[in-house]
Amino acid sequence: MPQFTPMQLKLRIKRIPNHNELGVGFTTKERRDVPTPPYVELQPRRTLSEFMESSSASSSSAAAATPDTATAPPKAAAPPSLPPIASLSTAPIKAQLAVLDLLFEPSTELHTLVLPTLRPKRASAAGASEPPPESPFASYASLIRHVGSLVTSLSSQSSSSSSPSAQQQKKLHGILGSHPRLGAKKVESVQSQAEQAQLNQGGAEEAEKLKALNDEYEQKFPGLRYVVFVNGRSRPVVMEDMRRRIDRGDPKEEEQEAIRAMVDIALDRAKKLDTAD
Repeated sequence: MPQFTPMQLKLRIKRIPNHNELGVGFTTKERRDVPTPPYVELQPRRTLSEFMESSSASSSSAAAATPDTATAPPKAAAPPSLPPIASLSTAPIKAQLAVLDLLFEPSTELHTLVLPTLRPKRASAAGASEPPPESPFASYASLIRHVGSLVTSLSSQSSSSSSPSAQQQKKLHGILGSHPRLGAKKVESVQSQAEQAQLNQGGAEEAEKLKALNDEYEQKFPGLRYVVFVNGRSRPVVMEDMRRRIDRGDPKEEEQEAIRAMVDIALDRAKKLDTAD
């Protein structure tokens, strides 16, 4: 075995294929000429305050170089729109729910009531290939009136002794109660915010009266919420109508008034929303 000095040897460790142990071998170290690296002048040491000043100056210059990206306002969200009514029956369920929420207010009870009627049933022989069925509604107005008839029928069932009236009434009140309180400070629906904008114009005294009327209405008609098609009417006019309905004291008539208002609101929204019909 040849003799090597420590400077002429290096340890080579490698993994032997298909084995779980390492192989160790020795190899000679050949002399190689390595070029000398270029000389780099060391920078003078800077204090922390000097480093912070230079960093802030560089960030300011970068912001000044791109004023459009630094100061540009955020892009506004695209306004909501309705798809063509002809495509609604074959649209995904998520898209159908979004349409219902735009026209009315988000309500699980309304979803379960209306969704089964949005997709027409096909009666065909097994294995027969037919084109997808057409939408059962010719326009959004016809869809909205159909929803109104379904909710009206639900109201009739809730007062019938031959049906589980408590369950039907709970479902009905869930639909009518999805509309926000008039004059509420926090309104989730963009459509409701625009519709109630007129009611937010007025003094604090009127706002307190409106809140008190809302409380009195909901105590008079448990489970219901005052629903009205505002249509640009002022606070005093709306409060006068609320006072009239409270004094009338007829829960079933309140349900019918709320259903009519819900349909009128949806028809107005359908006209304002951008559609491809």
